[in-house]
Amino acid sequence: LKYLGVGNEDMISDIFEERFTMIYKAVKEKYPDIVVIGTTGPFSEGTDYEEGWALADKLGIPMVDEHNYNSPGWFIHNQDYYDHYDRKKSKVYLGEYAAHIPGRHSNMETALATALFLTSVERNADVVTMTSYAPLLAKEGYIRWNPDLIYFNNKEVKPTVGYYVQKLCGNYCGDEYIESTLSVNEGRKGVRERLAVSTVRDSKTGKVYIKMVNLLNHPVKGKLDLSSLKDRFGEAQSLDARLHVLTGNWDDRNARPKESDIKVKPEFDYELPAYSFSLIEI
Repeated sequence: LKYLGVGNEDMISDIFEERFTMIYKAVKEKYPDIVVIGTTGPFSEGTDYEEGWALADKLGIPMVDEHNYNSPGWFIHNQDYYDHYDRKKSKVYLGEYAAHIPGRHSNMETALATALFLTSVERNADVVTMTSYAPLLAKEGYIRWNPDLIYFNNKEVKPTVGYYVQKLCGNYCGDEYIESTLSVNEGRKGVRERLAVSTVRDSKTGKVYIKMVNLLNHPVKGKLDLSSLKDRFGEAQSLDARLHVLTGNWDDRNARPKESDIKVKPEFDYELPAYSFSLIEI
């Protein structure tokens, strides 16, 4: 057992603090190698969030569980959410998160909003140690919460569009973040905020993964400069790569990623489709 979460979306009252402290100290004394994860209440702001963090600071808790259910607009406008976290404080387990829209279903808009936010989470992986979408599973006819990631009945398993974003990000997450810069010719803030890029490397395989999100309703012509990876190219003019693209209209609930083999050069053009998540595996 590596991690033990104590509490879940609790009201951080005096009694909670008293009982949590008793459990935390007992576990720490008996099993010092187990990472105890605290809680910051049910929301990404507010009294319980602030009190949960205050308790984490007071006890020196190694990690806290944050929950974040918000609109796609919130995820678009808060990509700097973790940029400002104190690097000396507790690490974060983003234990529950999802983008919610009226009707609370999963579609391309919600999937891409979470993909956009995950690029900022990767950038702040020195703070956000783990993430998990929630909820995960729901059986048709017995659904108590929407959206879930995977629906099923006695005969079928029905992954949502959001599932494929989670699968791509999870399977191609890497363990080293490579700094990158995104320059946009369009000056409007609303346009810039709907585009995101994250580049990571897997030190075990040597593979590099470039994730690109376009939440605009039109394609974006892009030019990728990979000259900083010159050690990867060596004398070669191009490298083999695998392209994964998830795209559809904004309310598409059945989109699936498509794969193709491509060649990448130190500098090459790539057009991001409208409403899309692209992943280049080098």
